Amino acid sequence: MHTSRVALITGANQGIGFQIATDLSGHGLTVLLGSRDLARGEIAAREIGSNVVPLQLDVTDETSVKAAAERVRSDFGRLDVLVQNAAIATALTGEVTSQQLAQAGRPSVIPMQDIRRIWDTNVFGVLAVYQAMLPVLRITPGARIVNISSGAGSLTLNAQSDFPLRSGFDAGYCASKTALNGLTLAMAIELEPEGIRVNAVSPGYTRTRLTGFAGTDTVEQGAAEAVRLALLEDPSPTGTFTHAEHGALPW
Repeated sequence: MHTSRVALITGANQGIGFQIATDLSGHGLTVLLGSRDLARGEIAAREIGSNVVPLQLDVTDETSVKAAAERVRSDFGRLDVLVQNAAIATALTGEVTSQQLAQAGRPSVIPMQDIRRIWDTNVFGVLAVYQAMLPVLRITPGARIVNISSGAGSLTLNAQSDFPLRSGFDAGYCASKTALNGLTLAMAIELEPEGIRVNAVSPGYTRTRLTGFAGTDTVEQGAAEAVRLALLEDPSPTGTFTHAEHGALPW
């Protein structure tokens, strides 16, 4: 078994995932930087440091997920932290504004192939990685999972007429994060007897490619809560949905 703690972050070659990888590496963890494009992952890993290992991982590809899980098991023998960060906001190509994102995701107009692509990454991909990595998580004392969700997926908040993001609640990205919250709770309930913690975090409205760089928060701010939960010593919570500044969020 690898001697230092090991963290795997999906979708980590850019944005919040890259920042989480940077922060966890800085705390001495061996970081497996998951990237759909291995070449981009290799560039990102070199930029962070020597304790970062690029790992080809396309969460929508069953062969890729299984190969990544086998490499984690055979090369490291442990997985202390799994951060499920890989996500897409839209099936549109090129640079799009937040207004275009909201319009494209309306339930009445979103093409079925687009919603399937978004949910395939943001929901089914998360479950696929969870199932593949669970055997090695189960043999690692104190293992935990952090799912990167969004306050935009909160049903409670979006049901309030004065919630500022309510008009942007769509059938694509936002509803996929609602589903991810449901998966998080199901995972937490399943693994609680085994001592594996599972939590969801909202990074906030962060300036990344996913938001069209229109966010108000930095990637450092967006990564903070995931990093906190990844490093939190036991006893630590499970089945929570939190934000670095606002604390507990309603599901």
